[in-house]
Amino acid sequence: MEIVRHPLNPIFDSESHTLLLGTMPSPKSREAGYYYAHPQNRFWPVLAAVYGEAAPRDDAARRALILGHHLALWDVLARCEIRGASDASIRGAVANDIVSLIEQSAVSRVFCTGQSAGRYYRRLVENKTGIACGVLPSTSPANCRVPFDELVKCYSAALL
Repeated sequence: MEIVRHPLNPIFDSESHTLLLGTMPSPKSREAGYYYAHPQNRFWPVLAAVYGEAAPRDDAARRALILGHHLALWDVLARCEIRGASDASIRGAVANDIVSLIEQSAVSRVFCTGQSAGRYYRRLVENKTGIACGVLPSTSPANCRVPFDELVKCYSAALL
C-alpha cells in the first residue's frame, strides 16, 4: 500500500456545467502528469467520439476538449492509501474540495467515471454539494468487458 496525494489540478472554468469525476489518478497518470494517461485507457477517445472530434494527443488538446464543451474534470479523492491502480484496495479515503470547484463554476451535473468513483462521491461528497451523481462505465483497461461503442453510447446519453 502506498499513501497517494492527488497531484493534478482540476480542469474547469466558470462556464463548466458538467463535472466528470474519477476516483484517483493511476500511477501512469501521476507519472505523466495528466488524467487518464494509461495508453489503453479509453477516456479521451470516448470523449472525442462523443463530440465528433479527433482524440487529443497532448495536454493542451485534452484541456481544450474539456473546456470547449463546458465540462470540468477532477477526481473524488484528494488522498488515500492504494495498491497500484486498484480502486478495490483503497483505504483512508479523503475527498477533494469539490464544493469549492462547484462554487467557482456553473456545475449543476456530476457524473462519475466508474462504480468506485460513484461510491466515494456518494459517501464523502454528495451531502455537501447537494448534487446527485450519475455513474458512467469506467474507461479503464481493466473494464474491457464494455466495448468502445457502448462506452460512447453511455457517455453520449449523459453528456449530450
